[in-house]
Amino acid sequence: MLEEAGEVLENMLKASCLPLGFIVFLPAVLLLVAPPLPAADAAHEFTVYRMQQYDLQGQPYGTRNAVLNTEARTIDADVLSRRCVLMRLLDFSYERYQRALRQSAGAVVIILPRAMAAVPQDVIRQFMEIEPEMLAMETIVPVYFAVEDDALLSIYEQTQAASTSQGSASAAEVAEFSGCDRLAHRAENFDSSSLQRRFAKPPSGLKSGQWPSPLWQHKRFIRSCGHTPVPERHPPSSPSDDTSHGHHDCVLLHTATANGFQMVTSGVQSKAVSDWLITSVEGRLTGLGGEDLPTIVIVAHYDAFGVAPWLSHGADSNGSGISVLLELTRLFSRLYTYKRTHAAYNLLFFASGGGKFNYQGTKRWLEDNLDHTDSSLLQDNVAFVLCLDTLGRGDSLHLHVSKPPREGTLQHSFLRELETVAAHQFPEVRFSMVHKKINLAEDILAWEHERFAIRRLPAFTLSHLESHRDGQRSSIMDVRSRVDSKTLTRNTRLIAEALTRVIYNLTEKGTPPDMPVFTEQMQIQREQLDSVMDWLTAQPRAAQLVGKDGTFLSTLQHHLGHYLKEVRPHHVKADKRDPEFVFYDQLKQVMNAYRVKPAIFDLLLAVCIGAYLGMAYTAVQVSRGLGNTRPFRRPLGRPEGLPVGGVA
Repeated sequence: MLEEAGEVLENMLKASCLPLGFIVFLPAVLLLVAPPLPAADAAHEFTVYRMQQYDLQGQPYGTRNAVLNTEARTIDADVLSRRCVLMRLLDFSYERYQRALRQSAGAVVIILPRAMAAVPQDVIRQFMEIEPEMLAMETIVPVYFAVEDDALLSIYEQTQAASTSQGSASAAEVAEFSGCDRLAHRAENFDSSSLQRRFAKPPSGLKSGQWPSPLWQHKRFIRSCGHTPVPERHPPSSPSDDTSHGHHDCVLLHTATANGFQMVTSGVQSKAVSDWLITSVEGRLTGLGGEDLPTIVIVAHYDAFGVAPWLSHGADSNGSGISVLLELTRLFSRLYTYKRTHAAYNLLFFASGGGKFNYQGTKRWLEDNLDHTDSSLLQDNVAFVLCLDTLGRGDSLHLHVSKPPREGTLQHSFLRELETVAAHQFPEVRFSMVHKKINLAEDILAWEHERFAIRRLPAFTLSHLESHRDGQRSSIMDVRSRVDSKTLTRNTRLIAEALTRVIYNLTEKGTPPDMPVFTEQMQIQREQLDSVMDWLTAQPRAAQLVGKDGTFLSTLQHHLGHYLKEVRPHHVKADKRDPEFVFYDQLKQVMNAYRVKPAIFDLLLAVCIGAYLGMAYTAVQVSRGLGNTRPFRRPLGRPEGLPVGGVA
């Protein structure tokens, strides 16, 4: 075979067969000249963050799958079944998300902008409202979030172009068939006499024999919409038909040559995390006086919550609450340092964990202190419990209570001091009390103070939110830029002033309501609050990610230990037989996007290769035929007058 190929090549060169040389050498030249596809274009690797997956009191929440290996499409595509649907945040809506799930999409990847602060506020509010609905339903397919970069944005745009072209082809087919059905219905109900009158004369430029009869047109039109074709002569094609066919050909070619991407995750299927600990930290400032001093408990949960744990930074909810708590520890530790300002109240500070999971840390802490311990500050004389939640925005403050405080109690005095300080020192703040009874039929409590109220401890929650159902409390959009430093400093001052007036009984002592307590060296430090907020929001604080040996809890414990006494952690582990909460792993993975071509591209490539081989074979056969042909030479002519048989 090699000898034959060499002979063919030799004949080709001898015959100077330019078309054959062009066919043989052009593909090789193109392969050598064409630049190689960059590795970044062929495959791209990026980090994705999976939607929440947890069980709370036996009820599953979030997505139940983590494995992804399917082709990418955008929401604009008509067919989403077994596809990875890419959606940008600006184009995301709950209706589109539900559409992808109804069509049995293989996965959903939501692309978030790099700068959340630049996202329009209406888009943020809309997504905050959608997040609880996404988590309320059990989702079988994996749902991931990714922060956009240039390569991921390019992948999305190319996928969108491919999805749009496929959608155009499908839409053209649907329009063609639906239009055919409508026109067929008209034709079946069309009067033959009117059809004959309308098409009695052929169009200009055609003879009578070239134009089909009106009855043929009527039957042909009906049969073309679903019946067997007839063998009669076809009318001449109109320019609109050529344009339509050309459009379909272009769409088909674009569909065949469009770039696709296969999305593959590197992780394995998620599984339950066993023996996970939720850690809380407590510390105290002991009052001056006898043993049976009243205790004021100040509580704030530190964990954040959102649709994706690795994106839950919780700036306002509840980084602002922890910031206020830490600033209060600094202020009152200085007051309790000197005997002259050492009050006759015990102050118990508690940074609780698992607040977003029905306040599991607070629940177990109360059980251990009230049921399993003989001596505890919570058992002796609790004046009230103040819970801090979402205090970094707005010009409103609401005191949420399960039971309105009675007059003459210390909690009623604190309520009055809040109203007084807000009215005289911060008139721009709108303060009110919100009364909501505890609904024991609900699986999840509304506010953290309800955990204490269930155990008959007087408690309330201070927040700038009027309702516990506000989406700002559980959103990945709750980032650092949403907390106003000036507002957080003002609210901290208001709370500190009201607490101080209650603890030191300043109103009864005749202190004017407009006279601030914390001034000069004792004033609220805005820089301190900002640094704490920056530290809190620099890391995700979902309960599934905050381990007992992590740097976050060790830093928090060190900070509390700098100002408080008897600082110690408190751990909560789920019951193995009947767990109240179950967390799952595989919350952060690496996703690879591999560039692929659609299946129709393989068919088109096979046709092109077959055509090329056919042309090459034909050219070779022609070249061999030219090589075997002998050139014809005429014999030398006989001189005129020379006899045939001899010499003259």
